[in-house]
Amino acid sequence: MGTRRSTSRGSALLAVLWLSAALSAIAFAMSITVRGETDRTATSMDDLRSYYLASAGVEKAAMELLWTLNQGVNLIPNDVPFVDYDFPSGTVHVEIIPEAAKLNINRATFDQLLTLISALGVDPGRAGTIAAGIVDWRSPGGAGSPFDAYYLSRTPSFQAPHASFQEIEELLSVQGVTPDIFYGSWVVAGNGDASENPLVRRAGLNDVVTVYGFTSASVESALRLAGIAPTGFEAQPGVAPGLRNLLSGGKPIVSFRSTARLRLPNGQFSDMRRTVGAQVKYLPYASADVPYYVLRWYDTAWSF
Repeated sequence: MGTRRSTSRGSALLAVLWLSAALSAIAFAMSITVRGETDRTATSMDDLRSYYLASAGVEKAAMELLWTLNQGVNLIPNDVPFVDYDFPSGTVHVEIIPEAAKLNINRATFDQLLTLISALGVDPGRAGTIAAGIVDWRSPGGAGSPFDAYYLSRTPSFQAPHASFQEIEELLSVQGVTPDIFYGSWVVAGNGDASENPLVRRAGLNDVVTVYGFTSASVESALRLAGIAPTGFEAQPGVAPGLRNLLSGGKPIVSFRSTARLRLPNGQFSDMRRTVGAQVKYLPYASADVPYYVLRWYDTAWSF
């Protein structure tokens, strides 16, 4: 009888121990899940706060540029391609990119296009194909070119319009253009050792060409937007001095890229960065009810 009671008590104790272990495992798993969800929620909140902070940078830069150009208030110096703002919730770096400094895709010559595309790191063979494809795309004429045959062989097939580019995104359909060539890509800086050198952004066609403007900018000014030093020129990220000269007269169009960093409660800055972009068209101040229009807004944008 005593042995039977001892066995029962031992079995009950073993069952309690197993139940305690199972409950501990469940509690541990739940704590990990809760912690993960808490961190994810905090990251999402920081991302949203960073978005609105970057958006505020765009709005402030657009308004200050308007006052600088039309009211004589020197809020944005004439020789800087960017402005920095310090808000209570963080800092914002806003790049100012006049479309007039980019190469007009509808007016650039084959040689200009070839030089520009090659400078972006595209191999010579593909650069030549893309440059010829751009010229063919915008040139009037009937079907029959090798490019037309290529487009008709695609799935789904399509025909080149043989007219001016209306939107810069049409370049994605030109033979040879890939998303990384159009939008840019990340490459290892320095000697190529990823363990020692950080990634840097390589500019894409989207950064250096435009469909706007009645004059064609130089290849040099377009490459400077991407921080690339053309042969015979000193490296200089941003546009050349004389920002206001690029915006004077007519109805200038300016792109803004705003990168925000939140200020943490301890006064340090978050590692998270959020970049938004906008394309703004300014109208003659005296004759316009609305001094500028936002033509495009990018919730997510690249930044150098």
